[in-house]
Amino acid sequence: MVESSDFRSKKIVLGHGGGRMPALGFGTLIPDPATTISATKDALDAGYRHFDCAERYRNEREVGEALRLGLAAGGIAREDIFVTTKLWNSNHRPERVGPAFDTSLERLGLDYLDLYLIHTPFAFQPGDEQDPRDENGDVIYDKGVTLQDTWGAMEDLVDQGRCRAIGLSDIGLDELRPLYESARIKPAVVQVEAHPYLPETELLEFCKANEIVFLAFAPLGHGIRPGPLEDPVVTRIAARIGKTPAQVLLGWAIQRGGALLTTPKTATRARENFDTSALPADAFDEINRIETRQRFNEVVKTGSPGFIPRPAQ
Repeated sequence: MVESSDFRSKKIVLGHGGGRMPALGFGTLIPDPATTISATKDALDAGYRHFDCAERYRNEREVGEALRLGLAAGGIAREDIFVTTKLWNSNHRPERVGPAFDTSLERLGLDYLDLYLIHTPFAFQPGDEQDPRDENGDVIYDKGVTLQDTWGAMEDLVDQGRCRAIGLSDIGLDELRPLYESARIKPAVVQVEAHPYLPETELLEFCKANEIVFLAFAPLGHGIRPGPLEDPVVTRIAARIGKTPAQVLLGWAIQRGGALLTTPKTATRARENFDTSALPADAFDEINRIETRQRFNEVVKTGSPGFIPRPAQ
C-alpha cells in the first residue's frame, strides 16, 4: 500500500499507549488570551485535530474554551481530536504529578487526555511558583527527585486510565535512553526542537527504532530570521514546486517520519500550514544536505524555555 503524499489526514499510531496522533499539530504557546481562543478555533476550522498545550503556557483554560466552542459549532466529537498537555518543572515530585494533571484537565474542560508529557527533564523547586529564582536570579532546581521518580508517577496516571499515553519534551538522547530502558510504560512521544538547522537525526532514529513518535516543535525555526524560512535551498525548492517556504519545511518534517507542531495565529496562516504534503524526492534529499546548524531554544540545557515571557515580578 502506497502512503498518501497528502499529510493533512496523516495519523501516526502510538507504539506505546492508545490512539493515533495526527501528524500536523497546533501548538498553543500564545501569550495573549484572546488570540489563544481565536487562533485555536481557526486551527480547528482549518482542519487541525491535534492540539498541544502546557501548564507552563498559562492558557489551558482559553484553549479548552476554544475547543468546546469549536467542537460544538463544527459537530466534531471529542474522540476526533488529540489533546496533549505537559507537567511543568515545579511539579516533578511524585506526589505533585496527579494533582497537576487533574488541574490541567479541569482547566481544559476535558474528561481525559490523549497524551501527557514531562515538559522538560529538569526539576525545579516544588511549589506554585513556576519560575523559582534565588536572590541572584538563578533558577532553583530540586535535587531531591529524579526523572525516573517523576516517570513512575506518570505511569500511574496511565494505570488509572486518566491519560492514554505519556512522553517527554525537551530531552536529549543521553537522558532519554536510560529512562526508556528502565521505564515500565515506555514513552509514546518525544517532543523536541527540530528543523533542517537542527535535524536531531540520531534522536529521530532512536525513536523510530523504539516505536516512539518524534514530534518536532519549531519546525520553521521559531520564525526567527535569518533562519530556515529564508534558507536559499528552501526558498528555491518552494519556488520550483509552487509551495511556500513554510509548506516546504513542514513537508520535510513529516516526510522524515515524524509529526510536528506549528502555531499559526491567523486563519490564513492556519490554512497555509495545514496544506502540507510530501516533497519530491530530490527536494527532500537537498534539504537533508543543508549544513547550517543552529538551535533556537536552549531549554534542553536549563529547563527554562527561551520563548515564554517571564511574568512581571
